[in-house]
Amino acid sequence: MSGLESLYQELILDHAKNRRGFGLAGSDTDATSHQRNPICGDEITVRVHMEGDRVASLTWEGAGCSISQASASMLAELSTDLDRAGAEHLIEGFREAMRSKGTLELDEDEFGDATALSGVSKYTARVKCAMLSWVAFEDALRRS
Repeated sequence: MSGLESLYQELILDHAKNRRGFGLAGSDTDATSHQRNPICGDEITVRVHMEGDRVASLTWEGAGCSISQASASMLAELSTDLDRAGAEHLIEGFREAMRSKGTLELDEDEFGDATALSGVSKYTARVKCAMLSWVAFEDALRRS
């Protein structure tokens, strides 16, 4: 395992164990989306609190593998203070990288710790785990 792969593995494990944004916060008027991966059973509920056109907070709860939990944690860190267009751009960029089968790397300046998930795109069965919270975020944005 290369040094970079080892660092990425450590980031994924850190976010899976020390989940940022974990615990649904906000009110019933905030947009919430629940998503389930029917293949593995991972589940994520994302709640988005918008202030005008800006994501004031993204909180989540869920259960599943390290990749799904780390991905939600990384998304919670990235999404706060984005405007709607920025959030949609972020989701689309992540989706494009996850569908690339390892040909696209996430840009560290834009995706921060989530760059560690770039290698997941080589494993089709794990892409849905990484995408789960992002799909929930996209759905919650549409509802808000």
